[in-house]
Amino acid sequence: MLQTIAAFDRIGEENAFAVLARATALAQSGKDIVNLGIGQPDFRTPEHIVEAAIKALRDGHHGYTPATGLLATREAVVRRTLATTGIEVSPETVMIMPGGKPTMFAAILMFGEPGAEILYPDPGFPIYRSMIEFTGARPVPVPIREENGFAFSAEETLALITPRTRLLILNSPANPTGGVTPRGEIEKLVRGLEAHPHVAILSDEIYDVMTYDGEKHCSLLTFPEIRERLIVLNGWSKTWAMTGWRMGWSIWPNAPEGGRLYDKVRKLAVNCWSCVNAPSQFAGIAAIDGPQDEVEKMMRAFDRRRTIVVEGLNGLPGISCITPKGAFYAFPNVSKTGWQAKKLANALLDDAGVALIGGPDFGVLGEGYLRLSYANSEENILRAIERIGDFLEKNAN
Repeated sequence: MLQTIAAFDRIGEENAFAVLARATALAQSGKDIVNLGIGQPDFRTPEHIVEAAIKALRDGHHGYTPATGLLATREAVVRRTLATTGIEVSPETVMIMPGGKPTMFAAILMFGEPGAEILYPDPGFPIYRSMIEFTGARPVPVPIREENGFAFSAEETLALITPRTRLLILNSPANPTGGVTPRGEIEKLVRGLEAHPHVAILSDEIYDVMTYDGEKHCSLLTFPEIRERLIVLNGWSKTWAMTGWRMGWSIWPNAPEGGRLYDKVRKLAVNCWSCVNAPSQFAGIAAIDGPQDEVEKMMRAFDRRRTIVVEGLNGLPGISCITPKGAFYAFPNVSKTGWQAKKLANALLDDAGVALIGGPDFGVLGEGYLRLSYANSEENILRAIERIGDFLEKNAN
């Protein structure tokens, strides 16, 4: 038997892809499936973005690009960051990535090792914990509680920091809860972090434009006091419906510390993925600099669906659902149905033809919840809610 290193036995998975595979297999066998499990917009990438990639290929842009990304792409990210946060960053701190996950991978790999601790949100995106465990660091969950509107608590987060803490991962607007942490709470956290200068921060802001009810995303970039130890993750996947393009970006700390970290991630890129493909980068420039009417149209649709989801779920037996403030997820509480969350999610897929994700796939504090993505049509959302209701009435525990 071949011997592999123990670190690979510690790697977890993102179960949304496993549920997608099961749902796809069931659909191919002839079963009618409504998929509210996968976290990707159900809209086409806007045509002007697609055309930019096609033009790039026709113009001969099909060779290697710099490991850090084309300068033009990084400058587009600089323009976009200034427009959305009011903060000017240098293109020399911007790294173009093949999606959002490589930024998590790079940051956690830099700071994670045996003996170190890394704080991450729970419930939260499952790859955070998976990568922390891969490095041998100790994962320390930061509780994300329903009673707090699924925003993190600055006081609770700061209390978890020890001399061994190397990295703090934050996510707002959040997957899987749809929670948005208000600026006041983030300000408290930043003030508290002054006492812990040894802690770096990874702020996952991939859902930054996806907020509702007048809620505004608060970027950690707007706090200069932590800029020298802040890594920001963002990208094209959610905002411009470009999940399959594998296009992300990260913003690294300013020099001199940032230069050291930036060069490390550049070397990681050279050793791992080499570079991001050229036509996708031209598409990314078109996305940032082009018309945003399709993005606005998509957000209006998500907002309508959000209302339908919350009203529908709160009408079902044993289910309650607070209104999400961001992203395109609802995180309903199903504890009063009598079902364990993952068993309920599996039964709903097999028996009711509705694909959802069990809350424990996002952390130990996810028990009692399901994640529902409303990146699907209003018609399908209504069908799913009706099926869930019928199932619960027939299978009360």
